[in-house]
Order: sequence, then structure tokens, then C-alpha cells
Amino acid sequence: MKKFICLILILIPATIFNSCSDFLEENPVDRYVVSNVYTDESGAVASVTAVYNSLYSLYERLMYLVFDLPVDDEKNGRGMPNQYLQNLEYMRYTPNNTFIRNFWRDSYRGIFRANNALEQIPTIEMDETLKTRLMNEAKFLRALYLFNLVRAFGDIPLPLGTSVEETVTERKPVADVYAQIIADLTDAKALPKSYSGSDVGRATSGAASVLLGEVYVTMKNWSAAVTELGAVVNNEASYGYGLWEDVKDNYRVATENGKECVFSVQFDSPPSNGNGDMQLSGPKYALQSRYKTQQIPGRNQMNEADIPIEELYAQFSDKDQRKFVYFSKEFTSPIDTTIYRVDLPIYTKAWDENEFNAPNSAVNRFVLRYVDALLLYAEALNENGDPAAAYTHLQRVRSRAYHDDPEGILTGDKTKENLTEWIRRERWMELVHEGKRWFDLVRWGILKERMFEHADNESQFTDSFEAAQKTQIKTNYKDAMTLMPIPQAELDANELLVQNPGWN
Repeated sequence: MKKFICLILILIPATIFNSCSDFLEENPVDRYVVSNVYTDESGAVASVTAVYNSLYSLYERLMYLVFDLPVDDEKNGRGMPNQYLQNLEYMRYTPNNTFIRNFWRDSYRGIFRANNALEQIPTIEMDETLKTRLMNEAKFLRALYLFNLVRAFGDIPLPLGTSVEETVTERKPVADVYAQIIADLTDAKALPKSYSGSDVGRATSGAASVLLGEVYVTMKNWSAAVTELGAVVNNEASYGYGLWEDVKDNYRVATENGKECVFSVQFDSPPSNGNGDMQLSGPKYALQSRYKTQQIPGRNQMNEADIPIEELYAQFSDKDQRKFVYFSKEFTSPIDTTIYRVDLPIYTKAWDENEFNAPNSAVNRFVLRYVDALLLYAEALNENGDPAAAYTHLQRVRSRAYHDDPEGILTGDKTKENLTEWIRRERWMELVHEGKRWFDLVRWGILKERMFEHADNESQFTDSFEAAQKTQIKTNYKDAMTLMPIPQAELDANELLVQNPGWN
């Protein structure tokens, strides 16, 4: 699908994506009224491709800034002095934060494109099997966008059409939003289990089931989560799922769409969408004191803006292969093979060894990995009263990370309390820089507790200035932070919206 997205952009810009460009620039900016008209099969395909296209801005960076930066996963490097980002890191953010606003708008842009596709595709004369598949893909994507929004903001507008009356509405109760998400994903479970050729990367039945399982976990409907996730995990071979022995295979272009990929955003080199995370995470200032340069020869446009929390990095044993895949302190010049060593860890999940220009990385970004399904299933089993079964799936993840080294074997009584602690720790370590940490801390009810611990712990790893800033988290924190603030620009544009409690 990497090439598929690119081809759509090249072949039909005048009829489809020029219209989308106008749509993106709609004025006033809160009005997402779509006027695109699709009349044939190629138009139907393009309408759904436009729904996928909205994933790029979210999963290249926004998900990590809004849901990893304010917690104990990520921090700003010296390459990113933006005040709105500093406010996110130190929990000083407000309803005027531009990145929270962009997350809201880009998510709703995807929803409105999905609604447009779902309105128009039924009227098109085309292959009925393809028509049903495209509509179910649009439902999967709409459910994903809604799921991210409802977890972030609570009650939200729930537009299911494209008219002004349907899009400019009041906030709907969380229960109504979840009911729609479940309905969409239930339909999406009829999608194919796999694709071939240019369709690889599209939503599948397995992706719908795993996302629905995560929805049930978030709702604390443990029995439904066990059923939904168990149907996939206990039949993984039929879905083509499994764990790579080498974690790095998740981040190699040749294997990234393989057995551990449940659903990912398909990045590729120009003229398609490059993954700029390599640029934003790559080393720059860390090179200066030792090498008197801010660039590895042959690696261009690194910015060192988004870097790992060092408290997180310290959790990894040298026997844990993830430590040397998810992060690096050594970088080799592709010009002369010189190794450049830095003192702070750098995220390398988006590192493309074959790309010299960092913004053009072809490495995908995961929305759902199979390891996530295993950890969610373990959590559901544990909460549903079966910690022994939960241990089996959790230990499978650990054993892969440690290549079966005894150090990776979790020891202790397999009680619910111990499994809870182990699962939570493993999700932190396994899913770093994947836009999941804030969601996890909130649904576990430990956001405040963990952030106070982090504020104290980070002082062990940082200089005195940064440690002082981290300590201020305990003063900046407010109980309202278990929900994100409704962006002020949206409140100003839609008088039917009201702010979340504690953010006025």
C-alpha cells in the first residue's frame, strides 16, 4: 500500500485530492463539509485512500507529542525549544496548545473523510465485494479516529454524516461513542485477513478484532476482551500473526509488514510520504562536544527534537535486545563507516539504514503490533481472574525480548497483583514511542502517581536545570489531566461545545 497511496496521489490529483486540499482549507476551520463526488470504482477506492491519508499527520508525530511527551516516555531534545512542546513535557499545557488542537482537527478530518466515503460508495455501480470491503475499511478507520478522540477528551461530537447540521454538534456521551466504535469494528471484522500486492497495509479482520479487544480493555469489559482477543491469539496462525525472533524485523522495510504487523501507517520515500520521525529523533547536538559537528557524515537533516526519557532507558538490561533496537548511542557514517557515539539514548524505531536524508525514511509506524495484542490479552485474562494464563502470554513477550536468557524469566507468585505490575512494566518497555503511554496510565488510574514518581526519579539522570523543571510537574499537575482540554479554537468556533471540567 506504500506505493498504492503514492499512485493515487499522482493519478487523480485534479479530481480527488485537489478537492481534498480545498476541503482542508475550509473556512471557518471547524466546518468539514465535503463536496467531493465519486461516480465510479476508482473514485470509491480514492475516497477510502483519502481516509487512510489522514493517518500520516497523526502517526508521524502528533500521537507521540500528545500522548508520550506529557508522561514518562519522551522528552524534548535541544532541537525543539517550542514553548507548546515544553508545556506538554512539564504538564503546563492549556486549551490553547496547538498540538492538542491539531490532534483534534486531524482526527476529525479522518472521520469526515470516512463519512464522505460511506455516504457515496453505496450509490456507485461497481463490484459488490469491493464495495463492501471499502466501506468496512472506512468503518475501521472511523472507529480508530473516534477511539483516540474519546479516550483523549471523553464526551465528543459524534458526526456520522457530512452536512453542516451533522458536523457542528454538541458533545455526545462516552457510551454513545463507544457504541458506534463497537458497531463499526464489528462490521470491519468481515474484512479480509490479508492482502497482496499494492493492497498490503490496508485494514484487515485481525486488525478490527485486535482494536475491538483494546476497546473492551479500555472499557474494562474484561470478559468481552478475553473473547475478542482470544479469538485472534488462540488462532494466530490463521491470521498470519506471530512474534519475530529478531525485534529489529519490525523496523526493517523488507519485513515490517510481516507477521507482527496488525496495522501500521505505510511510509515510503518520495514521492510518497517519508517518515520524518527519523529526522526528529536523530542525533545532532549530542555530537557536538565530542566530535565538533552536528551531523553524521552522510546522514542529513537530523534534529534531535524527540528523545527518550532516561529513566525509561535505565529500565532495560543489556540482555534485552529491545534496548539496542528501540534506542541507540552509536551511529555509523554510511560514507566512511566511522562510528559516532553519543551519551544520551536516541529513538531508532524509524531508523532507515538505506536513507541518507532523514525526512525520507521508509520505515512504517505501528498503530497495532501483535505484541500489543498479546499484552492486552494478558491484561484481560488477569483482570478476568486467570493470572496463570496471563503469565503464559506475558512471558512469551519477555522470552522474545531476552532470547530465552534466564534473566528474562519473571519469577514470583503468579498472583493478580504481581501480574498487574509485570504487565504494566512490560507495556511501558515494549511500546515505547508508539503513542500509547498516556492512554495506559489514565486507564490504569495511576497517571498522577506515576508522574510524581517520574518527577522525582528523573533527577537522577538529568542535569540540575532539567531536574528542577521535572520537579515542577508535581506543582503543575491537575486532576483534570486525566482528560485532555477541548481546544479553545474549537470552543470558539462551535458554541455548542463545552470545556472539560477543570480546564476553564
